Amino acid sequence: MIELPKRVHPRLKNFDYSENGMYFVTVCTAEKKNILCDIIVGRGLAPAETRLSSIGRIAEEQILTLPNRYSCIEIIKYVIMPDHIHILLFIDGYTAGASPRPTLSDVICSFKSLTTRKVKDSFQVNKLWQTSFYDHIIRSEEDYKTHWRYIEDNPTMWLLNKYNI
Repeated sequence: MIELPKRVHPRLKNFDYSENGMYFVTVCTAEKKNILCDIIVGRGLAPAETRLSSIGRIAEEQILTLPNRYSCIEIIKYVIMPDHIHILLFIDGYTAGASPRPTLSDVICSFKSLTTRKVKDSFQVNKLWQTSFYDHIIRSEEDYKTHWRYIEDNPTMWLLNKYNI
């Protein structure tokens, strides 16, 4: 019998993911399928652009409704790539009121679940997202700027990698 490696829990131990804070999150499509958008070369000196697919538009709609669903969430910046999404978001844990504060996992699981439900209503997709997600806790102004630039530059970097430039 082949023994599979044990899955490592991706969250930081003993950290309260419902606390006030800025988070950088990456969510990948199942099997890294390129189903969310196409990357288009910019004109002249313009940066590369994303052209969302129908599934990508559903994902964007769900990203943009997260602050309506969770009043303590602010979407700072995001980019939808062909096979993944990066989101820079802020959780203001003090504004949740009497309701329990959502954790980062609650927010991302809700996003993935609602997006999957809407996609399955219209498309033949068995599994939309990979299990879990990657997160990084933003710890400084420089860290924030680095991740902001990463999101900003991601479409151009995708093209550079694609064409091995």
